[in-house]
Formats: sequence, structure tokens, C-alpha cells
Amino acid sequence: MNVLNAVFPTPEQFQSFFGAPEDGPFVMVNLLKFKEKAEYEDGSEPDLPGREAYNRYGVEVAKLVTALGGKIRYSGAVTGLMIGEIEEPWDAVALAEYPSLAAFQKMALSPEMHAIEHHRKAGLAGQLNIRTKPGPGF
Repeated sequence: MNVLNAVFPTPEQFQSFFGAPEDGPFVMVNLLKFKEKAEYEDGSEPDLPGREAYNRYGVEVAKLVTALGGKIRYSGAVTGLMIGEIEEPWDAVALAEYPSLAAFQKMALSPEMHAIEHHRKAGLAGQLNIRTKPGPGF
């Protein structure tokens, strides 16, 4: 298994993800890796930890998720690995529930998201976003 963290989707990933059929609510699993120090494009706050820059984004994006009818289900630090091997663990995991693919796309492309995206970009070294559907009984 080859794992490649990225900050933004490729055009092909974007088209494939948002071109999928609408099938109702889903939970996005976010595996996050932070930069040691934030890297704002304007050079501001060079001593700010990447995690703190991303947390600024996280506080605001949680408001956007809630406003569209979604929920942040979980957010926490990665503290260990029990099974498997990876070169380097992710720093944090977040689970966000969205009411629909259309709602997620509307949020992702909104001016409000654009206004906070610089914090995400400054603090994030890479991530995996995994769309999931609940199994039977959940």
C-alpha cells in the first residue's frame, strides 16, 4: 500500500469525488499531518506551530459544518499505532459528518471556506480524506 499525504486534491480526484452519485449523509475521516512551523504565504507568524495554524482553521470550519447541518463527530491527537507499519504516524484524526455530497461541495467552494483556507494551508503538511458510509446497525 502506497500512502501519499496531500494538502489539496488533484483535479482528477476532485472530479471523481464530486462526480459520485448523491447517496445521503457520510462521514469524512481526516488523517492529518502538521508542519512543524506554520508557513503563511505572507511570512507572518513564523514561530507558530503548524498544529496551531490548523486549529484556527478547525475552529472556523466546525462552524461551517454545523451551519450546513453536519457535525464534528470526533477530533483528537494520534497517540500510538497498534497494528501495521507506517514511516511516520499522522498527528491527528478528525471525523466530520455531512448531510450530503452537495452540502459538502457547497461548503468546500464557499467564500467562507476560502476566507479560512490560508490557516489550513499554513499548518498542514498533508492529509488523507476518506469518505465513509455507516455499516448496518450504525
